[in-house]
Amino acid sequence: MRITADLVNQSPTFINAVRDRELDLRGNKIPAVENLGATKDLNDTLDLTDNDLRKLDNFPLLVRLRCLLASNNRVRTLDPALAVSLPNLDSLVLSNNLVAQLVDLEPLRRLPRLQYLSLLDNPVAKDPNYRPWVIWRLPSVRVLDFQRVKDAERRAAAKLFGKAPSDLTSLAKSILDTDAKTFEPGEGLSAAKADDTTDRDVHQSSAPALAAQAQQQDQLRAKIAQSAQALAGVQRLESLMDAGHIAGSLAHTTGNEGAGAMDTDHPAETEVQNDMDMQTEQP
Repeated sequence: MRITADLVNQSPTFINAVRDRELDLRGNKIPAVENLGATKDLNDTLDLTDNDLRKLDNFPLLVRLRCLLASNNRVRTLDPALAVSLPNLDSLVLSNNLVAQLVDLEPLRRLPRLQYLSLLDNPVAKDPNYRPWVIWRLPSVRVLDFQRVKDAERRAAAKLFGKAPSDLTSLAKSILDTDAKTFEPGEGLSAAKADDTTDRDVHQSSAPALAAQAQQQDQLRAKIAQSAQALAGVQRLESLMDAGHIAGSLAHTTGNEGAGAMDTDHPAETEVQNDMDMQTEQP
Protein backbone atom coordinates (compact mmCIF):
# COMPACT_ATOMS: atom_id res chain seq x y z
CA MET A 1 0.00 0.00 0.00
CA ARG A 2 1.31 3.42 -0.92
CA ILE A 3 1.26 6.45 1.34
CA THR A 4 -1.50 8.73 0.09
CA ALA A 5 -3.32 11.70 1.54
CA ASP A 6 -6.30 9.44 2.22
CA LEU A 7 -4.13 6.96 4.13
CA VAL A 8 -2.61 9.76 6.20
CA ASN A 9 -6.02 11.22 7.01
CA GLN A 10 -7.54 7.85 7.89
CA SER A 11 -4.64 6.63 10.07
CA PRO A 12 -4.77 7.00 13.86
CA THR A 13 -3.32 10.17 15.34
CA PHE A 14 -3.06 10.44 19.12
CA ILE A 15 -1.10 11.79 22.07
CA ASN A 16 1.35 9.07 23.11
CA ALA A 17 2.82 8.20 26.51
CA VAL A 18 5.45 10.96 26.36
CA ARG A 19 2.76 13.48 25.39
CA ASP A 20 3.85 13.76 21.77
CA ARG A 21 1.44 13.87 18.87
CA GLU A 22 1.97 10.61 16.97
CA LEU A 23 0.86 9.45 13.52
CA ASP A 24 0.50 5.66 13.29
CA LEU A 25 1.25 4.21 9.81
CA ARG A 26 2.43 0.82 11.01
CA GLY A 27 1.54 -2.48 9.34
CA ASN A 28 0.44 -1.12 5.95
CA LYS A 29 3.12 -2.86 3.81
CA ILE A 30 4.33 0.53 2.65
CA PRO A 31 7.17 0.05 0.10
CA ALA A 32 8.52 3.60 0.04
CA VAL A 33 8.29 6.95 1.80
CA GLU A 34 6.17 9.38 -0.21
CA ASN A 35 3.47 12.03 0.07
CA LEU A 36 4.23 12.79 3.71
CA GLY A 37 3.61 16.43 2.96
CA ALA A 38 -0.02 15.48 3.60
CA THR A 39 0.83 15.33 7.33
CA LYS A 40 1.28 19.13 7.24
CA ASP A 41 4.11 18.76 9.75
CA LEU A 42 1.68 18.33 12.64
CA ASN A 43 3.33 15.33 14.33
CA ASP A 44 6.15 14.88 16.80
CA THR A 45 6.41 11.13 16.21
CA LEU A 46 5.95 9.11 13.02
CA ASP A 47 5.49 5.35 13.33
CA LEU A 48 6.43 3.37 10.17
CA THR A 49 6.97 0.07 11.97
CA ASP A 50 6.10 -3.26 10.27
CA ASN A 51 6.14 -2.05 6.68
CA ASP A 52 8.24 -2.89 3.61
CA LEU A 53 10.57 0.09 3.36
CA ARG A 54 13.87 -0.46 1.51
CA LYS A 55 15.29 3.06 1.89
CA LEU A 56 14.91 5.75 4.48
CA ASP A 57 14.58 8.69 2.13
CA ASN A 58 12.22 11.05 0.30
CA PHE A 59 11.02 12.87 3.41
CA PRO A 60 9.65 16.36 2.98
CA LEU A 61 10.72 19.09 5.35
CA LEU A 62 9.26 18.08 8.72
CA VAL A 63 10.58 20.55 11.28
CA ARG A 64 8.35 19.34 14.08
CA LEU A 65 9.20 15.64 13.74
CA ARG A 66 11.53 14.51 16.54
CA CYS A 67 11.00 10.73 16.69
CA LEU A 68 10.99 8.26 13.79
CA LEU A 69 10.05 4.62 14.40
CA ALA A 70 10.90 2.29 11.49
CA SER A 71 11.54 -1.15 13.00
CA ASN A 72 10.73 -4.38 11.17
CA ASN A 73 11.26 -3.11 7.65
CA ARG A 74 13.92 -3.93 5.04
CA VAL A 75 15.88 -0.70 5.14
CA ARG A 76 19.37 -0.99 3.66
CA THR A 77 20.32 2.60 2.91
CA LEU A 78 19.85 5.96 4.59
CA ASP A 79 19.36 9.20 2.70
CA PRO A 80 22.42 11.49 2.95
CA ALA A 81 19.96 14.41 3.00
CA LEU A 82 18.05 13.04 5.97
CA ALA A 83 19.27 15.89 8.18
CA VAL A 84 17.93 18.45 5.71
CA SER A 85 14.43 16.92 5.76
CA LEU A 86 14.36 16.09 9.50
CA PRO A 87 16.57 18.72 11.14
CA ASN A 88 15.21 18.21 14.68
CA LEU A 89 15.18 14.40 14.75
CA ASP A 90 16.50 13.19 18.11
CA SER A 91 15.20 9.58 18.22
CA LEU A 92 15.58 6.97 15.49
CA VAL A 93 14.58 3.33 15.92
CA LEU A 94 15.71 1.05 13.07
CA SER A 95 15.66 -2.29 14.85
CA ASN A 96 15.35 -5.42 12.70
CA ASN A 97 16.32 -3.96 9.32
CA LEU A 98 19.07 -4.74 6.81
CA VAL A 99 21.72 -2.08 7.36
CA ALA A 100 24.91 -4.02 6.68
CA GLN A 101 28.07 -1.90 6.96
CA LEU A 102 29.38 0.64 9.41
CA VAL A 103 29.95 3.13 6.61
CA ASP A 104 26.22 2.94 5.78
CA LEU A 105 25.60 4.88 8.99
CA GLU A 106 27.47 7.99 7.78
CA PRO A 107 24.30 9.95 6.89
CA LEU A 108 23.39 9.91 10.60
CA ARG A 109 26.42 12.08 11.36
CA ARG A 110 24.55 15.03 9.86
CA LEU A 111 21.76 14.80 12.46
CA PRO A 112 23.06 17.18 15.15
CA ARG A 113 20.23 16.48 17.62
CA LEU A 114 20.26 12.66 17.39
CA GLN A 115 20.45 11.26 20.94
CA TYR A 116 18.58 7.94 20.87
CA LEU A 117 19.46 5.33 18.26
CA SER A 118 18.57 1.66 17.94
CA LEU A 119 20.03 -0.67 15.30
CA LEU A 120 19.37 -3.95 17.08
CA ASP A 121 19.02 -7.03 14.83
CA ASN A 122 20.65 -5.37 11.83
CA PRO A 123 23.61 -7.13 10.17
CA VAL A 124 25.79 -4.15 11.09
CA ALA A 125 25.18 -4.78 14.79
CA LYS A 126 27.13 -8.04 14.50
CA ASP A 127 30.32 -6.20 13.53
CA PRO A 128 32.79 -6.40 16.46
CA ASN A 129 33.53 -2.68 16.06
CA TYR A 130 29.88 -1.65 15.82
CA ARG A 131 29.24 -0.10 19.22
CA PRO A 132 32.55 1.75 19.62
CA TRP A 133 32.31 2.98 16.02
CA VAL A 134 28.82 4.43 16.50
CA ILE A 135 29.84 6.00 19.82
CA TRP A 136 32.92 7.57 18.18
CA ARG A 137 31.30 8.56 14.87
CA LEU A 138 28.04 9.88 16.37
CA PRO A 139 29.11 11.80 19.49
CA SER A 140 25.63 13.25 20.04
CA VAL A 141 24.14 9.79 20.71
CA ARG A 142 23.54 9.24 24.40
CA VAL A 143 21.59 5.95 24.27
CA LEU A 144 22.53 3.25 21.77
CA ASP A 145 20.37 0.13 21.47
CA PHE A 146 18.59 1.09 24.70
CA GLN A 147 21.87 1.20 26.63
CA ARG A 148 23.32 4.44 27.89
CA VAL A 149 26.69 5.38 26.45
CA LYS A 150 29.33 5.63 29.15
CA ASP A 151 32.29 7.99 29.27
CA ALA A 152 34.63 5.01 29.45
CA GLU A 153 33.20 3.76 26.15
CA ARG A 154 33.83 7.14 24.54
CA ARG A 155 37.46 7.13 25.66
CA ALA A 156 37.95 3.58 24.43
CA ALA A 157 36.41 4.44 21.07
CA ALA A 158 38.65 7.50 20.67
CA LYS A 159 41.68 5.36 21.42
CA LEU A 160 40.54 2.76 18.90
CA PHE A 161 39.71 5.07 16.00
CA GLY A 162 41.48 8.36 16.71
CA LYS A 163 40.94 11.43 18.83
CA ALA A 164 40.40 13.80 15.91
CA PRO A 165 39.18 13.50 12.29
CA SER A 166 42.68 14.42 11.14
CA ASP A 167 44.22 11.69 13.28
CA LEU A 168 42.47 8.54 12.13
CA THR A 169 43.85 5.15 12.99
CA SER A 170 44.41 2.51 10.32
CA LEU A 171 41.27 0.70 11.51
CA ALA A 172 39.12 3.80 11.06
CA LYS A 173 40.55 4.40 7.59
CA SER A 174 39.88 0.79 6.56
CA ILE A 175 36.24 1.08 7.66
CA LEU A 176 35.71 4.32 5.78
CA ASP A 177 37.34 2.86 2.69
CA THR A 178 34.79 0.04 2.52
CA ASP A 179 32.21 2.31 0.92
CA ALA A 180 31.65 0.46 -2.36
CA LYS A 181 28.36 2.13 -3.16
CA THR A 182 29.65 5.30 -4.81
CA PHE A 183 28.43 5.54 -8.38
CA GLU A 184 31.12 5.97 -11.00
CA PRO A 185 30.09 7.73 -14.25
CA GLY A 186 30.01 5.21 -17.07
CA GLU A 187 29.90 2.26 -14.70
CA GLY A 188 28.40 -0.77 -16.41
CA LEU A 189 28.61 0.67 -19.93
CA SER A 190 31.54 -1.54 -20.92
CA ALA A 191 29.66 -4.66 -19.90
CA ALA A 192 26.59 -3.48 -21.81
CA LYS A 193 28.66 -2.88 -24.96
CA ALA A 194 30.27 -6.31 -24.63
CA ASP A 195 26.86 -7.94 -24.31
CA ASP A 196 25.62 -6.06 -27.39
CA THR A 197 28.66 -7.16 -29.42
CA THR A 198 28.18 -10.76 -28.36
CA ASP A 199 24.51 -10.71 -29.36
CA ARG A 200 25.41 -9.25 -32.77
CA ASP A 201 28.08 -11.91 -33.37
CA VAL A 202 25.69 -14.68 -32.42
CA HIS A 203 23.08 -13.30 -34.81
CA GLN A 204 25.57 -13.09 -37.68
CA SER A 205 26.93 -16.60 -37.11
CA SER A 206 23.43 -18.06 -37.05
CA ALA A 207 22.36 -16.46 -40.38
CA PRO A 208 23.53 -19.39 -42.65
CA ALA A 209 21.81 -21.91 -40.41
CA LEU A 210 18.59 -19.89 -40.57
CA ALA A 211 18.76 -19.76 -44.39
CA ALA A 212 19.22 -23.55 -44.60
CA GLN A 213 16.33 -24.06 -42.23
CA ALA A 214 14.09 -21.83 -44.37
CA GLN A 215 14.99 -23.87 -47.50
CA GLN A 216 14.11 -27.11 -45.71
CA GLN A 217 10.79 -25.61 -44.66
CA ASP A 218 9.99 -24.68 -48.30
CA GLN A 219 10.75 -28.23 -49.44
CA LEU A 220 8.58 -29.65 -46.69
CA ARG A 221 5.70 -27.38 -47.71
CA ALA A 222 5.97 -28.61 -51.35
CA LYS A 223 5.83 -32.25 -50.24
CA ILE A 224 2.84 -31.52 -48.05
CA ALA A 225 1.07 -29.88 -51.01
CA GLN A 226 1.75 -32.94 -53.22
CA SER A 227 0.48 -35.26 -50.51
CA ALA A 228 -2.65 -33.14 -50.15
CA GLN A 229 -3.35 -33.39 -53.90
CA ALA A 230 -2.89 -37.19 -53.83
CA LEU A 231 -5.18 -37.48 -50.82
CA ALA A 232 -7.83 -35.38 -52.57
CA GLY A 233 -7.68 -37.72 -55.58
CA VAL A 234 -8.09 -40.79 -53.40
CA GLN A 235 -11.04 -39.27 -51.60
CA ARG A 236 -12.65 -38.44 -54.94
CA LEU A 237 -12.21 -42.01 -56.15
CA GLU A 238 -13.75 -43.31 -52.96
CA SER A 239 -16.75 -41.03 -53.38
CA LEU A 240 -17.22 -42.26 -56.99
CA MET A 241 -17.01 -45.88 -55.85
CA ASP A 242 -19.62 -45.22 -53.19
CA ALA A 243 -21.87 -43.72 -55.90
CA GLY A 244 -21.46 -46.85 -58.15
CA HIS A 245 -19.64 -45.14 -60.99
CA ILE A 246 -16.56 -47.38 -60.78
CA ALA A 247 -18.65 -50.59 -60.99
CA GLY A 248 -20.49 -49.33 -64.06
CA SER A 249 -17.22 -48.45 -65.73
CA LEU A 250 -15.77 -51.91 -65.16
CA ALA A 251 -18.90 -53.58 -66.59
CA HIS A 252 -18.83 -51.44 -69.68
CA THR A 253 -15.13 -52.17 -70.22
CA THR A 254 -15.74 -55.94 -70.03
CA GLY A 255 -18.57 -55.74 -72.57
CA ASN A 256 -16.33 -53.95 -75.08
CA GLU A 257 -13.15 -55.99 -74.52
CA GLY A 258 -10.43 -55.24 -77.09
CA ALA A 259 -11.86 -51.83 -77.99
CA GLY A 260 -8.91 -50.21 -76.18
CA ALA A 261 -10.94 -47.24 -74.88
CA MET A 262 -13.98 -46.43 -72.79
CA ASP A 263 -17.24 -45.23 -74.39
CA THR A 264 -17.31 -41.43 -74.57
CA ASP A 265 -21.03 -41.55 -73.74
CA HIS A 266 -20.00 -42.10 -70.07
CA PRO A 267 -18.14 -38.94 -69.03
CA ALA A 268 -18.04 -39.98 -65.36
CA GLU A 269 -16.16 -43.20 -66.18
CA THR A 270 -13.76 -41.31 -68.43
CA GLU A 271 -13.05 -38.85 -65.62
CA VAL A 272 -12.39 -41.72 -63.22
CA GLN A 273 -9.94 -43.28 -65.66
CA ASN A 274 -8.13 -39.97 -66.00
CA ASP A 275 -7.92 -39.69 -62.23
CA MET A 276 -6.50 -43.20 -62.01
CA ASP A 277 -3.90 -42.38 -64.69
CA MET A 278 -2.92 -39.21 -62.77
CA GLN A 279 -2.47 -41.24 -59.58
CA THR A 280 -0.22 -43.69 -61.46
CA GLU A 281 1.96 -40.85 -62.78
CA GLN A 282 2.47 -39.31 -59.30
CA PRO A 283 6.11 -39.74 -58.13
